[in-house]
Amino acid sequence: MDIVYSALVFLHFLGMAGILSGFLMQLITGNEKSPKVILHSTLLQLLTGLLLVGLAEMNGGGLDHIKIGVKLVVALVVAIIAVINLRKPAANLATAAGVLTIINVGIAVFWQ
Repeated sequence: MDIVYSALVFLHFLGMAGILSGFLMQLITGNEKSPKVILHSTLLQLLTGLLLVGLAEMNGGGLDHIKIGVKLVVALVVAIIAVINLRKPAANLATAAGVLTIINVGIAVFWQ
């Protein structure tokens, strides 16, 4: 079970890196492929995050459900922004996705 958990954490971090790199790519170059990077990375983050919570619950986890709920809401907002950004790319939408992702990392690290 540890290898599955580690693989999910690895994929979760890759999703975060994808969102941030897509945000920077769109902001700096205006690349038309970056909205797809942001959207796919966001979906990867949502899926792996939910699977990580499920694994923690199966192991009897003691999770902070308020923290998980706040992170889920922020992730869903990023997903909505990513879909809107895919339909009509705009630098400020990519910026919002990047900033919200950084906020979600802050919540994960500092909310105890």
